[in-house]
Amino acid sequence: MDALMLARMQFAANISFHILFPTISIGMGWLLLFFRWQWLRTRHDRDAGLARGWLDAYRFWTKVFALTFALGVVSGITMSFQFGTNWPGFMEKVGNIAGPLLGYEVLTAFFLEAGFLGIMLFGHGKVSEKVHLMATFFVAFGTTLSAFWILALNSWMQTPTGYEIRDGAYHVKSWVEVIFNPSFPYRFSHMVLASALTCAFLLTGLSAWQLLRGVAQRSAPRVLRVGITLAALLVPVQIFVGDMHGLNTLHHQPAKIAAMEGVWETERGVPLLLFAIPDAATRSNHFEIALPRVASLILTHDLDGEIKGLNSFGDAHPPPLPLFFAFRVMVGVGMLMLATSWLGWWLGRRVGWQARALPRALLWLFAGMTFSGWVATLAGWYVTEIGRQPFIVYGLVRTADVVSKVPSAMVGATLVLYVALYLALILAYVTVLKYMAEKPEEVLAMDAAEQAVTPAGAITSPVVKGGTA
Repeated sequence: MDALMLARMQFAANISFHILFPTISIGMGWLLLFFRWQWLRTRHDRDAGLARGWLDAYRFWTKVFALTFALGVVSGITMSFQFGTNWPGFMEKVGNIAGPLLGYEVLTAFFLEAGFLGIMLFGHGKVSEKVHLMATFFVAFGTTLSAFWILALNSWMQTPTGYEIRDGAYHVKSWVEVIFNPSFPYRFSHMVLASALTCAFLLTGLSAWQLLRGVAQRSAPRVLRVGITLAALLVPVQIFVGDMHGLNTLHHQPAKIAAMEGVWETERGVPLLLFAIPDAATRSNHFEIALPRVASLILTHDLDGEIKGLNSFGDAHPPPLPLFFAFRVMVGVGMLMLATSWLGWWLGRRVGWQARALPRALLWLFAGMTFSGWVATLAGWYVTEIGRQPFIVYGLVRTADVVSKVPSAMVGATLVLYVALYLALILAYVTVLKYMAEKPEEVLAMDAAEQAVTPAGAITSPVVKGGTA
């Protein structure tokens, strides 16, 4: 492979690894704030077990957040170096726009997160309850603010506005237009919802695993209920936002839509391809299974709506094969999330959310969906990033024009090392999560701050043995 393809693969490996952790930490911050607020709201109630359950949930998932946040920070630093090592031409051309946006993310979001993270992790019992709640809020707000700046830059690269070109370099003409570019509201909303859904299924999956293993604390059924309710509410919202995002993409990036749908010729009443194998060599699809006119209905809200084909863009279109299948993976997992969450909520409500009454088959389904949010998010990011090709700034700067002149052998060697390291870290992360889920009493016993709110010797909560509370 040439250096360009290897550099793209290396950046894809970096961003694929990195995005896994912000996807969890963005939503998890707000869930921790919810658990914390519930603890404060119920701590003086007569039902001490209710309040204690919310506190245990907060303390356990704070540790999950800390582990996730650490890996997200480290992998984010690695990505930053890529701009200089593999893509120096990118910063030469659009550094006047990209540099400040990345700087704003560090100066506002990251400093806010880092400044209050220590209080959130280690301040319980050492600062007042209001200060600790405020620290949790600022950490949650900081993670979302970080997503705001990063998505602003990424969206500008997809739908650039508010710029002017001087001496071959891109300069800001209007920061409002740069930040709030045409695709930003849809991408930001889509990503925040994806993060919330990823966290919802992570909560549900680990709680279900604890119930199946008979090691769940009293908070596990409650956390499972929060996760499945959140998913049941947000999946339909995500579908609506995704539809609006698709309409926006059709308007601003029609070549990406054509590749996603496997459309080669411009036509009206385009069928929805449930399955096909796009062939760039023959510029056709093999083994098509289609629903007549449905693609036009979905994308244009008109059965006879027109969709431009890939042949009308010459060579300025993305590769259709990876986009076609990545988009269907994303949608397929989303539909599975919808079915799982609605089935789980219905069955959970029927049995009053009693842990011992939940069918074991349902708990196994929840456990199997633990990381479904990761799968959908990665597929969505591949659609977004590969769909921008052959441009790094859509319609303006080609990717091939900004790649470094580092020998392909060097890029290939570092790519292998990156992938090996990332696979090891992912395995370690999942292994630690499994350990934490199976040993919750040990995880909570590490929290010395518990001594400040409970009598000595009452460090851990009773567990749910055999799935019974």
